[in-house]
Amino acid sequence: MLKETKIRNYRWIIASLLLFSTTINYMDRQVISYVKDFFCTPIAKGGFGWTDNQYSYVTACFTLFYATITVFAGLLVDKIGTKLGLALSLTVWSVFGIANAFAGSSVVTHTIVRSLFGIGEAGNFPASIKTVAEWFPKKERALATGIFNSGSNIGAMIAAIFVPWCLIHFGEAEGWKMAYIITGSVGFLWLIFWFALYNPPSKCKHITQEEFELIHQDEVVVHAAPSEDVALHQNISWGRLFRYPQTWAFFWGKFLTDGIWWFLLFWLPDYFKKQFGMDLHHIMWPTFIVYFISIFGSTFGGYLPQMMINRGLPVFKARIRAMFIIALFPLFLLLTQYFGNKAIFGSYASILAIAVICIGAAAHQAWSANLFTTVSDMFPKKATASVVGIGLMAGGIGGFLIQRLSGILNTSYPKNAYEIMFTISALAYIVAWTIIRLLTLKPSKIAV
Repeated sequence: MLKETKIRNYRWIIASLLLFSTTINYMDRQVISYVKDFFCTPIAKGGFGWTDNQYSYVTACFTLFYATITVFAGLLVDKIGTKLGLALSLTVWSVFGIANAFAGSSVVTHTIVRSLFGIGEAGNFPASIKTVAEWFPKKERALATGIFNSGSNIGAMIAAIFVPWCLIHFGEAEGWKMAYIITGSVGFLWLIFWFALYNPPSKCKHITQEEFELIHQDEVVVHAAPSEDVALHQNISWGRLFRYPQTWAFFWGKFLTDGIWWFLLFWLPDYFKKQFGMDLHHIMWPTFIVYFISIFGSTFGGYLPQMMINRGLPVFKARIRAMFIIALFPLFLLLTQYFGNKAIFGSYASILAIAVICIGAAAHQAWSANLFTTVSDMFPKKATASVVGIGLMAGGIGGFLIQRLSGILNTSYPKNAYEIMFTISALAYIVAWTIIRLLTLKPSKIAV
């Protein structure tokens, strides 16, 4: 029998598992943005003959299903636990990710399969946020969330290189199928490590007693009056969560800003093609760079409030102050089309536009890391996944609207479509921060 070893800082191994899960999650969902060009190529030229509007139906329905199921996914994870919840989620999305390769040219079939794929993907973030709440003390949660959330950038980076390579290497007619099959298969490898390495802290045989005590140092939060103490193992009715302004703060924060990331994920390659005439060979590196830079935003965004907390600032005050600073950076997106004007900046136009988009994308990931962590700041661990599910539902609804708006604008008003979309993207965060601040003037942890 093998000797069971104790590992210091085992919680960061758990964060790494979540990082790879999120990487696979975003790699799989990002495939469609690079095969769009083939899908929208006229039938006479070998493509599927889709319009931008039809493409937006596929991505919008995926987003809508993802949004709807996140609420139920959060409830399911709260009931069956993070180990089984995340494993089930990844299995479902991997199966339907592969199934996308057999959908043919039908918009309807792609929409159905992609929607089922979204059902599987919906469980990743509720399970991951709940895992962070279980494995990390409050002061480290934003950093841990920022680390695993950076997987969304890594996954997008891998897709930016791998999917165009598949299309070039296998030819577009077969390459799009191989891209779906190969990326969808990777998740099954992750499951081996997940079942081998993961258990909740109370059942994990590899952590030291010192680390266990560190993880649980926030078990009871003491307020000004003893009667306001919050026991974190208390059950919370899901229906009651909507009665709290803190729930609505997270709801509106996700609704207003998640769609911006969906817009970048699904439409950025199309923007580079239409704005700068880039083909598959040229699109790979600009999109790769955008998502690479975003990793630093995610990690730094998680570390920023921790710096303030270490200097004595209360946790939530540090979080909300960091989010305000972060919300200012997307305003640079207002300059995207100006810098992207080739008549003014010539060959430097694409470089300048990419630089501005990098700032906006990095700011989104910094924002997202902190917004997710406000849930574990304000709610008991028992309710974390459910509240995250509610927020992801809101974000998915916002994403659905953004997808449809992008499709309609690109079809009916192609000259102004991206100018309008980048303006919306620039203003969304400061509006969201204002609403969150107004709803959390009394940020004490929920006591029910």
